[in-house]
Amino acid sequence: MSGATPILAGAEPFSALGTRTGVLVLHGLTGSPQSMRPLAEAFAGAGFTVELPLLPGHGRHVDELKKTGWRDWLAAAEGAYADIAARCDRVFVAGLSMGGTLTAWLLTEHPEIAGAVLVNAAVEPAAAEFRSILEQTLEQGIEVAPGIGSDIADPDAKELAFEGLPIQAVLTLFEAQEALAPRLASVRSPLLVFTSRNDHVVPPTAGDYLAERVSGPAERVWLEKSFHVATLDYDKDDIAQRAVAFVRSLDHD
Repeated sequence: MSGATPILAGAEPFSALGTRTGVLVLHGLTGSPQSMRPLAEAFAGAGFTVELPLLPGHGRHVDELKKTGWRDWLAAAEGAYADIAARCDRVFVAGLSMGGTLTAWLLTEHPEIAGAVLVNAAVEPAAAEFRSILEQTLEQGIEVAPGIGSDIADPDAKELAFEGLPIQAVLTLFEAQEALAPRLASVRSPLLVFTSRNDHVVPPTAGDYLAERVSGPAERVWLEKSFHVATLDYDKDDIAQRAVAFVRSLDHD
């Protein structure tokens, strides 16, 4: 599937070889590694080994995203985690939006993960009414809704994301959220949770939902100036600095 269409310029995966401490970085739905590149480069600049994969269906053409779902994205995240874990003594994970959903899922599967950074993570199950609307829209033969990409306050910043949002892909994300919910209590790894007060994609209550259900410590950071794609927005430098400091604080034997 991926061989037919070239990766969009700027959407390429990113890797950096560093210490025996690794950080797996995961992007959001319809987006690409571009949205998380500044954060990944900050981790690399701090000396850590970093992997920022391009998730299945992303970074090429929206038609390819139609063919994938949350299990495909999770399988890719699991594969990337296994790869970096094989090369590092300890691993952290960072995720934006749907990448945050995958991050939370990895935490439930791998208690050895040293900590995680979540930025506007899409972990709170969608309202039944919204899900019903999307299902009805799909039944009417409309497969792609207006895109959710580039929800950014900074007018000079832009996310490299699809202009359309495949409805079936969103519905599979909702399935992931429902399946994740009862598993969150098993998460004991320390979390750094960033939440934008003005997010037009993921409700800010998602951060509360996550912090209230995990069993480990969750440090909350409210972002006052950024919208959903905060890793490219006004708070991107603060996110990077805090995230690097968070990993350093836990990077010990």
